[in-house]
Amino acid sequence: MKTRILTASLFLLTYTIVILGQQTVNKNFIPVLPTDTKNEIISKAANIIPTQQQYDWQKMEYIAFLHFGINTFTNREWGEGNEDPKIFNPEKLDAEQWAKALKDAGMKMAILTAKHHDGFCLWPSKYTEHSVKNSTWKNGKGDVVGEFTDACRKYGLKVGLYLSPWDRNNPLYGDSPKYNEFYLNQLRELLTNYGEISEVWFDGACGEGPNGKKQIYDWQSYYKLIRELQPKAVIFGMSPDLRWVGTETGYGRETEWSVIPIDLGNVNIDNQYPLDEIYSPHDYVDNDLGSREKLYESKGMFWYPAEADVSIRPGWFYHKSQDDSVKSVEKLLDIYFSSVGRNCVLLLNIPPDQNGLLCQKDVDTIKALKNIIDKTFNRNLAEGSKVVVDEDKSEISYESFFQKRELLTGREDITLNFVLTAEISFDVVMLQEDIMTGQRIEKFHLDYWNGEEWIKFTEGTTVGYKQLLRFSPVETNKVRLVIEQSRANPLLANFGLFKLNK
Repeated sequence: MKTRILTASLFLLTYTIVILGQQTVNKNFIPVLPTDTKNEIISKAANIIPTQQQYDWQKMEYIAFLHFGINTFTNREWGEGNEDPKIFNPEKLDAEQWAKALKDAGMKMAILTAKHHDGFCLWPSKYTEHSVKNSTWKNGKGDVVGEFTDACRKYGLKVGLYLSPWDRNNPLYGDSPKYNEFYLNQLRELLTNYGEISEVWFDGACGEGPNGKKQIYDWQSYYKLIRELQPKAVIFGMSPDLRWVGTETGYGRETEWSVIPIDLGNVNIDNQYPLDEIYSPHDYVDNDLGSREKLYESKGMFWYPAEADVSIRPGWFYHKSQDDSVKSVEKLLDIYFSSVGRNCVLLLNIPPDQNGLLCQKDVDTIKALKNIIDKTFNRNLAEGSKVVVDEDKSEISYESFFQKRELLTGREDITLNFVLTAEISFDVVMLQEDIMTGQRIEKFHLDYWNGEEWIKFTEGTTVGYKQLLRFSPVETNKVRLVIEQSRANPLLANFGLFKLNK
């Protein structure tokens, strides 16, 4: 028995040393060992950080989806795969109109449905006849993906592509090995012929093939090809890079952790992309994904941020009958605060119509949203203030505070007093953590000084990349941020006070 215990202990010690050494390369995950105490588990969680690709993606904050294809012409959401390609004829298609409108709306990337479940391809794929090459549009000589990617780059947008794994047209679907080879061929076309791709978008839709069998997707082979051809890209949905927030409403959780459990039992840390080898795709829809209780029960943890998707219309594809059902600016603003402002990236769908143009009402709406966002956040009313760390520290300038990390070292709860240059009125607060150090804050509240005492005016839980809170207008010259609980010393990247300007 003693020999077994000694052997097991040596194994765990060796494994721990290897993992800790590997963390200089793979800091976006870490195993939970059987010997870890609760405090050690939380300490590990506090030091998991995103990959550079995940961080670059998070900084975009607000991106666009464009559902466009054969469904646009059949007035459907999900096609059958038996549509006649000739009906695809967007005679006025102008991808530059799309890109300019999205850029003017403040979006940083656009993702196009290169192929939806019906299998119709918006590029002249040589692996199927169900594509634009057999359409009426441009006598079969057109390439929507090519025009889209060129337009995005002209207007400074990053490019993303959606390639549905489910293909209701292809006869190989359901013959898993053969269809996976076909799918990889199409993926290779998209990832080699259209320049840099920043996001590859998957969903897990899966139905029966012509043979009555369900397709088994070879996700690991998909990941491998993407890493080879587009190493800077992130993969959404069915991969360990980005997760679906769990609804199609655009709303993130009020407590949105980017560090959540994963079973790392078979991970090979010597691989360049170790999580790709062991990740089992599934949706994360529970309200609680990353609490302490969830982490205590885990076998490992990884950085897995949320993308919140929603359409500006009731449907994802354009339907003329929905022209009067476009979401209001007020609704989109609420979604913005509840996605970008809840540690998510907002993916807003704006579908082109049968002419191949974005509807003017949609364009006007996203432009109006951008105007509100710009007018609200163009001036941070906290800038120029003095910051007092707790009551016993001397004042430091607002600008210097975010450079002096040692002020918060060794603390898991802390009070920051912002002494403003004058009495101001505000109704929005912004908090940002330095997520390249980790996501740590678990609970906080804010007070204002009314001349006699501190009055609490809002509170929250997680911060992560960004937390935005709205409340009734506050007038004061002093604001107090009380971080009540943190997984390690909280490291703020930004703090702001703003006036919502509609």
